Amino acid sequence: MTTSSSSKIQTVTELTRSLKGILETGFSFVAVCGEVSNLKQPYSGHLYFTLKDHDAQLRAVMFKLQRRYLASPFADGEQVICRGRLSVYEPRGEYQMIVDSVEAAGFGDKLAAFAKLKEKLYREGLFAEEHKRRLPLLPQGVALITSPQGAAIHDFLTVAARRFPSVPIEVFPVSVQGSGAAVEIAAAISAACQRRKADVIVVCRGGGSVEDLWPFNDEALARAVWRADLPVVSAIGHEIDVTILDYVADCRAPTPSAAAEMVLPEREQLRREVRQHTVRQQSVLNGKLIQLRHRLSLQTRLLSNPARIVASFQLRIDFLATRLLHSINGRIQAGGQKLGHLRTLVSRHNPQVLLARHQTALAGMRQRLVNQRQRLVERRRARLTQCTAVLRSVSPQAVLDRGYAIVQHIPGGEIVKSADGAHPDDQLSLRLSDGVLMCRVEGDALP
Repeated sequence: MTTSSSSKIQTVTELTRSLKGILETGFSFVAVCGEVSNLKQPYSGHLYFTLKDHDAQLRAVMFKLQRRYLASPFADGEQVICRGRLSVYEPRGEYQMIVDSVEAAGFGDKLAAFAKLKEKLYREGLFAEEHKRRLPLLPQGVALITSPQGAAIHDFLTVAARRFPSVPIEVFPVSVQGSGAAVEIAAAISAACQRRKADVIVVCRGGGSVEDLWPFNDEALARAVWRADLPVVSAIGHEIDVTILDYVADCRAPTPSAAAEMVLPEREQLRREVRQHTVRQQSVLNGKLIQLRHRLSLQTRLLSNPARIVASFQLRIDFLATRLLHSINGRIQAGGQKLGHLRTLVSRHNPQVLLARHQTALAGMRQRLVNQRQRLVERRRARLTQCTAVLRSVSPQAVLDRGYAIVQHIPGGEIVKSADGAHPDDQLSLRLSDGVLMCRVEGDALP
């Protein structure tokens, strides 16, 4: 067979692989909405199905590793949104979609609303750790808010009866799905807080689809939990199911059974711990008692016979008393000798003679002091007369007495120093030697 130089003969495998490369490169990520049909699940665990609409269909496969991320299973006839990539199944030469995630049609809007509400409540502090309260070690009562017909209440009560059956559990029956469920749950939380018969509130329900669990994403319910006076435990769905209630609650349990284990301690385990603490305390007390007895024995040996210690102190006291007596007598004799010496000195220096001599000197000093004071007063008086004359010659009053005046503005009191400082109609005061004159400026200053 002859071919042109511009063409190349390819095998089916080469052409199929080329098409596969084009699809995987050009459609590395797609989101497709359609109806599920021909859903199959072989032993491999993979899911094979077809997406179709009125005019076309597309084969799809979801591998086993990706199935664990499914929020809920889907079935034939459901409208879903699949996200993934396009590829070619080479053995059949068919193109298909490798699906990474599947969600119900319309779930994207709910997911966006969920994210928006979550961000809003987070910014307001409803998820803050410092607001969350610790659960009591042994509650006096439990308020269980759930549906009376579901399996969740049976699981919770079964575990509670096994762990600590004496703790009373008050059930608040509510709807756990549907449009009015959030309002009923919020009202039950408020009622449990008002009754004050429980120390903790548990809100639980079994697993379900995202639509079934949607009432637990209600904003009013979240705020009711945040305002509650009692700690609230959220046990909604399975471990992979996360709702707004899980974020705002004080504690989250993956299942209703786990919530019962979280809220109620195991009675036998608690008894064992009490016994262990009792034995430990008794051991500590016995050790402390032995230590004190040993210390008492040691102190007793160090103290020895009290009578001998008292006799020793009595001998020491007698010795110190004798030394004190000798010391006092010595000081008395030394004082007597010093007193005799002082008497000799006093007799040699008669106080009356010394007094007369000092009186004469004092009279002379008094006279000199009087003379000096009189001369000082006269000098100060002459200086005062001189200064008074000088002050009178330079005082403003003397200047006014010579015919001058002080001109000031009214009001304000600014002094007018030149003719340019006053203007027509200005009010002025003229201070003379014997009084003040008020005047008004009639015109501009003359040259």
